[in-house]
Amino acid sequence: MKHRIIFAILMSFTLSLIMSAWVTYVNIGTHADFVGIWMHAWLLAWPAAGIIAFISGPFIHRLAHRIAEKI
Repeated sequence: MKHRIIFAILMSFTLSLIMSAWVTYVNIGTHADFVGIWMHAWLLAWPAAGIIAFISGPFIHRLAHRIAEKI
């Protein structure tokens, strides 16, 4: 369980940080307050991503194993 929590925190941190930067850039471009807007979007996205990663992680892990066995 400890591993699952740490994994969800790290994965959600990384993905939400990068994805929020990308979506913010696509939506507003190189705005003068880009970093502030991006950080606001990221702070909203990270908790949601963490919960999703924690809940869906075991299922996706099993699915990845099944797919890898068939390839």
